[in-house]
Amino acid sequence: MATEAEARLMHFLLVEDDDDHAFLVDTALKENHVVNAVKRLSDGASAIEYLFEGVKSGQHPRPDVILLDLKLPKVDGHDILQRIKEDPVLKTIPVVVLTTSDAETDRIKAYQSYANSYLSKPIDFDKFHQMILALGLYWSAWNQPPAKDQTE
Repeated sequence: MATEAEARLMHFLLVEDDDDHAFLVDTALKENHVVNAVKRLSDGASAIEYLFEGVKSGQHPRPDVILLDLKLPKVDGHDILQRIKEDPVLKTIPVVVLTTSDAETDRIKAYQSYANSYLSKPIDFDKFHQMILALGLYWSAWNQPPAKDQTE
């Protein structure tokens, strides 16, 4: 487990419509003390509004990492990913696709839209929990993003 000195506190944006999955992700990230905020949105339209109106205007904090489900109500995760990566202000935010889909077509489409990672949610609770712990540690302790003032 990383100490606070080893890990940066981070802001994760979780776009997930399944309440159980959202609870597991939030719990696992906070368990390692590597995040200071997990903002959860439960549909694609809310994610678009949050990012393109709230973050770009400064009303909402810029997330350090976006965890994005693909199968979302209102606006599909693939569409959200594509819009983020086409936007000059938002495109440097890492987007991790976190989905139940292990379809090759979904993986290809996500990477063609410049997803930074693609993770299929394991059915087994313990494996899912371990994956989220590792994910949180990677993005907070090992990844080296550009300075905040260089990303906008």
